[in-house]
Amino acid sequence: MARPTTLREAAPGLRRTLRAVRPHLRGERRLLAGGAAALFAEVALRLLEPWPLKVVLDAVVIAAGARIAAEQGMDLQVLVPLMALAVLALVVARAGAAYLMTVLFALAGNRVLTRVRADLFAHLQRLPLAYHERSRTGDLVTRVTSDVARLQETTVTAALPLLGNVVTLAGMLVVIAFLDWQLALLVLAVFPAFAVTSTRLTRRITSVSRGQRHAEGALASLATESLGAMKVVQAYGLEGRMQERFAGSNERTLKDGVQGKKLSAGLERKTDALVGVATAVVLYVGAQRVLAGALSPGELVVFLTYLKTAFKPMRDVAKYTGRIAKAAASGERVVDVLETRNDLGDASWARPAPRLRGHVGFEGVWMSYVPGRPVLRGLDLRVRAGERVAVVGASGAGKSTLAALLSRLRDPELGRVTLDGHDLRDLTLASVRSQVTVVLQESVLFAATVRENIAAGRPGTTDAEVEAAARLAGAHAFVERLPQGYDTVVGERGATLSGGQRQRIAIARAAVRDAPVVVLDEALTGLDDETGGEVAAALDRLCEGRTTLVITHDLDAALDADRLVWLDGGVVADQGRPAEVLARRAARHDAAPRPLVPEVRRGA
Repeated sequence: MARPTTLREAAPGLRRTLRAVRPHLRGERRLLAGGAAALFAEVALRLLEPWPLKVVLDAVVIAAGARIAAEQGMDLQVLVPLMALAVLALVVARAGAAYLMTVLFALAGNRVLTRVRADLFAHLQRLPLAYHERSRTGDLVTRVTSDVARLQETTVTAALPLLGNVVTLAGMLVVIAFLDWQLALLVLAVFPAFAVTSTRLTRRITSVSRGQRHAEGALASLATESLGAMKVVQAYGLEGRMQERFAGSNERTLKDGVQGKKLSAGLERKTDALVGVATAVVLYVGAQRVLAGALSPGELVVFLTYLKTAFKPMRDVAKYTGRIAKAAASGERVVDVLETRNDLGDASWARPAPRLRGHVGFEGVWMSYVPGRPVLRGLDLRVRAGERVAVVGASGAGKSTLAALLSRLRDPELGRVTLDGHDLRDLTLASVRSQVTVVLQESVLFAATVRENIAAGRPGTTDAEVEAAARLAGAHAFVERLPQGYDTVVGERGATLSGGQRQRIAIARAAVRDAPVVVLDEALTGLDDETGGEVAAALDRLCEGRTTLVITHDLDAALDADRLVWLDGGVVADQGRPAEVLARRAARHDAAPRPLVPEVRRGA
């Protein structure tokens, strides 16, 4: 989609952004009202600033000025210092009003957009797994950080000054029209020429900036991708290739950045030249009108001062148009995420789940990742409370899909998933997930302390519960040997620990949840025999007395289960005691027949 290049084209994006932030504006009414008052005070003081100079010039230059002063009982020796003090007072008061306006508006804007960023991050965490799987992590990070930051920066450095300058410009045009409408028309005649020049250059500036923004997005995605896969990059010697790709994007940002600065500088210099031409014309015509007695010298000075000041708002309009247009595009990127529908949200009738025993049911479940290509095809499966069931089958048979459905990371397209007879969609999401704990093949830890990583399993976990969970997981001994024990900060994704250590901390994190249902999704894959034995023992302690689904490719790991379920083609092809099922599978090599695929509608 093309990015807007003018304020008019940016208006729809600005309106969408305003609708998204409007709820947060209500809490900042006092700051916004104070900022608006300071804005109008600053404009009024700016309009008054040249008038003491006018009074002095008229009193000194025109002989009648002395008579006017005498009639008012005021000596020139008093008038001149008084007007000088008036100029000083106006400048100081205007500076104070401008400072107050900037601070109040900036404070209100930053507060609002800080809450918008918090809402954006919270909404991203609530969006279903399918959304994140089709999105680029680097792009989402850029929306949370850079796009919101651009809105904050533009609000303070462009939108607010532009608003003040536009109001000032309108006030100045009104005043000079009252002073001399003929000279005012001459001033207005200069504006179209300025508008033509500024519009053309602003579009070029925005076009260059759009390319720079695209290159910056590519940089962010490439950096996120390569740094997140550093082990693969170094193992396969891809450093040179990654550096070459990064250098290409980096060079594009440099060229576009320099080009944008050149165009901006050219716009300002052309504006300065236009201001010079306009000033010369107004000075010449104004001087003729002073000699003709239609205008006083002081009023001519006011005209010239206003002219110079009036062109600053016009120049800022041109300079800030591109910036505001880009901010509108950033705002649309933020709003696009905020308006993304969360299909996994709580239904209006959803209720918190009671403490569950752990009866699991899959009833006629159909599930697809790609429309028209179902992974599960009317699957039926029941697991008794406290039963340990191993789920095996070829890759793509739908084993991990069961874990996603049971944790309600996804909802079935047809059929239903139940716990103790409750359809999961009738229960609140948080209450379901609090009673289902999952141990994955890749145990992801956060860049935090060991204690914080374990306590993340359940809010409010005490230090004693953390240590008890670590002992259950067989992690207490090696944690105690770490430099700061439980307060040792692990690297990002737990990179400073071995695979077995990460897995045992993940088991401790699962243990503090005290959930009645445990899903082990290839939890022993990739571990050596010694480490695997330690982790397996920890998992046995974790799963004792709980309903357990063991998803695995390792048939040996399935032998300890109470029941083995063999998936094939998205249905249960066989089930029973592990030894019996394996014997039957060995005796025949043909796969179970697959049912016909009915029409499956997403979201049905």
